[in-house]
Amino acid sequence: MEQMLPKGFRASGICAGIKGFGKKDLGLLYTDVPAHVAGMFTTNRIQAAPVLLDRLRIRSGRCRSIIVNSGNANCCTGKKGLEDAEAMARFAALILGVDEEQVLVASTGVIGEPLPIQKIEAAIPELVKGLKPDGFMDFAEAILTTDTVPKVVSRKGMLEGAEYTVTGIAKGAGMIHPHMATLLCFVCTDLQATPDHLNRALANSVAGSLNRISIDGDMSTNDTVLLFANGASGAVVTDPASLNAFGRILEDVLMALARAIVKNGEGATKLVEIVVEGASSPEAACRVAETVATSSLVKTALFGEDANWGRILAAAGRSGVPIEPESIDVSFDDVLLVQGGAGCGKAAEAEATRILKRPEFCLKIKLGAGSGTASMLTCDFSIDYVKINAHYRS
Repeated sequence: MEQMLPKGFRASGICAGIKGFGKKDLGLLYTDVPAHVAGMFTTNRIQAAPVLLDRLRIRSGRCRSIIVNSGNANCCTGKKGLEDAEAMARFAALILGVDEEQVLVASTGVIGEPLPIQKIEAAIPELVKGLKPDGFMDFAEAILTTDTVPKVVSRKGMLEGAEYTVTGIAKGAGMIHPHMATLLCFVCTDLQATPDHLNRALANSVAGSLNRISIDGDMSTNDTVLLFANGASGAVVTDPASLNAFGRILEDVLMALARAIVKNGEGATKLVEIVVEGASSPEAACRVAETVATSSLVKTALFGEDANWGRILAAAGRSGVPIEPESIDVSFDDVLLVQGGAGCGKAAEAEATRILKRPEFCLKIKLGAGSGTASMLTCDFSIDYVKINAHYRS
């Protein structure tokens, strides 16, 4: 990370006592100079107070900081929840010496419990004091909930001879499903770009990365993805070509974070890429991939390393997409398991079971109905997933 830090950004993460067991639970990202900002949020009809606040504040296109807590979602907390979200920003702005309207807020954790705002207020001076250029990992640790590892990815790019850095930090292990957003994700770059450029790059990059993952089929109330660009590197997006170049770097960062999120999914033991080919349209392919990725029967078979291809066909058949059963092929990596809608026999199943023992593999479904393709990352559904979520609040 030392050589891959965007210029002009600092971060910190501390224990404020929100979680109550000595782990970091309050983080701060700060840019030394004003940054342009773009964002995407959950499409869940139930939205947490920080989401409602940030939707309004990013309209200005400018930001100096975001403060994030874990352990409490500040969701379904009524008027007081919105007041607490505003107070988080206000306290941070006061100590940072910046405009309150340019401080954003995010929360993650248990839904429906009042935010311990007094603990957060008391911890903010220490949080600000701890800001440092190499504090991204502290920040990443502070925003975790059921994640077992922090997720930080950096990439470098060049525009007109000027080098810039893109660093993304994400959390997410459960309540992960498309229809943006699917997690908390904060991306910092020392590139210079307008809010319009950032919004376009973010929407395009999210579509093929963070919006193509599913752990459990549930969508959170707090999902937030924010992109900050402070221009400190001297690299500038000036035209469609430079925007596209930046977009490729951004999508690379988000795709790496997406894979890390699914790989670290609650109780996950398998990372599975589902690829659907030969659909009537890309949208149809996406629907089939999503249905298979969220099938509890498919996911439990993946955990059991059982090449139960009948569950895969059954899921595809209920996707709502017109399908000709006799045209379907299914394979695990290079092992053909189903051809023309019929199984290829016990030897093929034995070979497929060998593939299923790997920690990562590809499930490919060919529909034979057109040229539409789509892919999705998912994981298996384990006993540990049930245990984690059965005792989440206890």
